[in-house]
Amino acid sequence: MSELLEDDPREVLCSCSGTTRGLIIELVKQGKDLEGISRYSGALSGCGGCEWEIGELVNQLQAEQPKPPKA
Repeated sequence: MSELLEDDPREVLCSCSGTTRGLIIELVKQGKDLEGISRYSGALSGCGGCEWEIGELVNQLQAEQPKPPKA
């Protein structure tokens, strides 16, 4: 897969539900975890072929989000 396609928000990551990379990114920005993404989009609830790729994307996005300051 080319690097351009890996960054394409229109790329379908879950073919069972048609969930795109862009939707996953938006859901993570809203604070959803893997379970929330699955409930909202239907991804991660079919054949299981997308689990690794979506999991890695979510982990990467969550690691990039700013952490709240500690009290």
